[in-house]
Amino acid sequence: MEHRPGGAERWRLVLNGKAAGDPRLREAVGNLRDRGIEVGVRVTWEKGDADRFIAEAVDDAVGTVIAAGGDGTLSAVATAMAAHRDGGLASLGLVPLGTANDFASAAGIPEEPGAALALVADVDPRPLDLLRIQADGAEHWCANLASGGFGTQVTVNTSAGLKTMLGGLAYLVTGIASLGRIDPVHARVHGPAGSGAAAFEWHGGFIALGIGNGRQAGGGQALCPDALIDDGLLDVTIIPDLSDTLGETVSKLMAEGRGDALESIAVRARLPWVELESGEAFVLNLDGEPVSARHFRISCEPARLRMHLPPDCPLFARGLGFG
Repeated sequence: MEHRPGGAERWRLVLNGKAAGDPRLREAVGNLRDRGIEVGVRVTWEKGDADRFIAEAVDDAVGTVIAAGGDGTLSAVATAMAAHRDGGLASLGLVPLGTANDFASAAGIPEEPGAALALVADVDPRPLDLLRIQADGAEHWCANLASGGFGTQVTVNTSAGLKTMLGGLAYLVTGIASLGRIDPVHARVHGPAGSGAAAFEWHGGFIALGIGNGRQAGGGQALCPDALIDDGLLDVTIIPDLSDTLGETVSKLMAEGRGDALESIAVRARLPWVELESGEAFVLNLDGEPVSARHFRISCEPARLRMHLPPDCPLFARGLGFG
């Protein structure tokens, strides 16, 4: 494990306010302090808190920041850290305390807070790519996956109360209730040529779209099943409009376990950047943050941060160590 010079390790835990009463996390933080690690806790309640806490951590020369919450908390913390990449922050950790925890699940991060924090303490950080999104002139960042279409609308429409009661199952319940009224998004999707392949070009109506650094979103929807977090590329998945055979397609997805059936209709590409253009505004969900625009440019920013992840994390393209 890397150690910063000058005495005890200094951590800053940025905790989503919805999970502030978790007794397991309180105990795990106490155990870290018993090990001689200085852990400061900051609780987020509203938009902008993560930015403020990360700026404070930079000023305090904190060595490691822990995002404690779901995919939205991870993305907010990673976004704030990316803006201070040269400000002295050494690494990022994650304690999964959200509803779906899609990134943590795909990466193999332990669900139990004590085990997740032990991973940060005992395993060196490795490079992590981030997604940079430009939407009608505004800039956003995303750590896991940008999604659009049916899955995005399900996520947006699922109530906080239902999420609390059912967890990831809430998305499935909302999705089933939505069947039969799926309106496709019409867009042009294009990206550059590379590795001997022609430039990517697709246009039409889609019912689902995933642009991944990570692999899944919306409570386990594996839109980008082969995405890697350190390859410098985006995984793009488009599920075209299937209005004429919707009932048959849904039955096929359910009968065949979704994955194989999805593969037969999906359009896929792997690109350093991609642009999406539509005649009217549509929504992309950026790790839980819905952003509406008519034009999106999404690029992969290689090795933007370093993150503590399991040594056997399936999202890694490279072997142990950097480079």
